[in-house]
Amino acid sequence: MSLIFEKQITVTEKHIDGLNHVNNVQYVHWVEEIAGEHWDFVKHRTEYPKDIWMLLDHHIQYKKQVFLGDIITIKTYPKAPEGIRQPRKVEFYCNDQLVVDSTTLWVLVDAETQRIKRLERNWFDNLQ
Repeated sequence: MSLIFEKQITVTEKHIDGLNHVNNVQYVHWVEEIAGEHWDFVKHRTEYPKDIWMLLDHHIQYKKQVFLGDIITIKTYPKAPEGIRQPRKVEFYCNDQLVVDSTTLWVLVDAETQRIKRLERNWFDNLQ
């Protein structure tokens, strides 16, 4: 299995803002949504199936506008951990062009103790 997780979304009126393109806040929502869906898809294959990811930092770059009816492909994958931080890339494509690029930093929180867990650098190797 690849570390890349993806899905497609068709842009509807609820995604559009006053400038008639996808609202920037909508992309932030999709970043969190696909990260959660990816975790739900793979967590049973890790040592941390009950633990929770918490978002620490978010950087997003808007490259092109996307409009009503467009189909967006969202791709996400984890990068190598940085101490307690887990970077994640989320890329948005429309017509095979990168339209939005995002990098986020997450920490894994123990569901029982509410404490942050330090991950081994290769913790996700068994997901590949």
